[in-house]
Amino acid sequence: MVFKSQMNQALEQARAAAARGEVPVGAVIVAPDGRVVAAEGNRTRELNDPTAHAEILAIRAACAAAGSERLPGHDLYVTLEPCPMCAAAIAFARIERLYYGASDPKSGGVAHGAQIFDHAQTHHSPEVYDGIAAGDSAALLREFFQARRETAGDG
Repeated sequence: MVFKSQMNQALEQARAAAARGEVPVGAVIVAPDGRVVAAEGNRTRELNDPTAHAEILAIRAACAAAGSERLPGHDLYVTLEPCPMCAAAIAFARIERLYYGASDPKSGGVAHGAQIFDHAQTHHSPEVYDGIAAGDSAALLREFFQARRETAGDG
């Protein structure tokens, strides 16, 4: 099978999250046959749920579609380096490959911070590819937080 990035679809989900007032992070899960089986954006505010990150929501939807708590052979595309909670969920779900956009030195859990996949206690570590559409992903986040700072300054 020829590699085809689904980061553009993840960016669409991130833009939709921003339009809802959520931090603009989007995630897409692709089945081994190349079908997109889940596409989600952050919904923590909408659902009043601190675990409603794009990756968690996408994993839940993909697992429901697969009828399994594990997703071997599946790829996850996400616009921002997963936090430690999401990295742990990715490991538990047995995601095969993780592709992410922007790095997150402050709250990341893959290349920064907790570095979940590097721990001996982690039973599964996906292949990790970073920097996919990193500029577009970072720009969405910068614009979102800049707009929030400007709005907060108007008070």
